[in-house]
Amino acid sequence: MKKLVEKHPLAIRWFHWVNFPVLMLMIWSGLWIYWANDIYRIGWGSTTLYKFFPQSFYAATHLDHKLAQGMAWHFMLMWVFFINGLLYVGYTLVSGEWRYLLPNRHSFREAIEVTLHDLGLRKTAPLVQKYNGAQRIAYTAVVIMGIGSLLTGLAIYKPTQFGWLTQTLGGYEAARVQHFLLTVGYVLFFVVHVAQVGRAGWNNFRSMVAGFEIEDVPAAGVTGSMLAQRDPDAKA
Repeated sequence: MKKLVEKHPLAIRWFHWVNFPVLMLMIWSGLWIYWANDIYRIGWGSTTLYKFFPQSFYAATHLDHKLAQGMAWHFMLMWVFFINGLLYVGYTLVSGEWRYLLPNRHSFREAIEVTLHDLGLRKTAPLVQKYNGAQRIAYTAVVIMGIGSLLTGLAIYKPTQFGWLTQTLGGYEAARVQHFLLTVGYVLFFVVHVAQVGRAGWNNFRSMVAGFEIEDVPAAGVTGSMLAQRDPDAKA
C-alpha cells in the first residue's frame, strides 16, 4: 500500500519554478552581452586550451550582434530574479523552512556520503530526509551566489554610480571576472542538479511539482490495520 507524504509547500515550489527559467534566460542574455568583449579563456601565456567562446559557438547559436537586445533582457530579468530571490529568503525565514535548508554540523559528512553513493563508490544509501547534506550546501550556496551576482552585476553595469562597490570588489575587471565565474557556477549547478533529479526518479520530481511524494507502507502494518478495520477482535 502507498500513501501520500507532503514534502514541498506551494511557496517553495513557486519560487523554484519561477527562478529556474528566469536564471536560464539571464545566462542566455548574458551571453549576448559577453559576445561584445569575449576575452576569457583557459590557458597560459600564448597557449589557449579553450576560449569562451569560439566563433563557431556564436554562429551556431546566433548570439552575435545582439548586445543591445541582450542588455535589455538581462536588466529586465534582473529585477524578476532579485524580487523572487528576496521573497524566497523572506519566506524561509518567516516559515522556518531555513532550518531544513541551512547546512549543519553533519552536512559536509553527509555531502561526501551522497557524492560517493551517486558515483557508485558507496553501496549504503544516505539517510532519507527532506534535504540531505549535499542539498543543504548546494541550495545555500546558490542563494549566496545570487547575492554575489547581483552585487557584481551592479558593479559592472554602473561602475561610476556604484564606484564604491566596484572598488570593493577589486575594480571593474575583477568584478567582471567574478560575475562570469558565478555564471559558470550556475551552469555547473544546473548540470549536477538535473542529473540528480533524473537519478532520483519521477517520485522526487513530482514532489517539486505537486508538493507530495508517494511512500510505501510496510506490508505487515497495512495487513494488521486492514484486519482491525474488518474485524474488531482481530489483532493488529
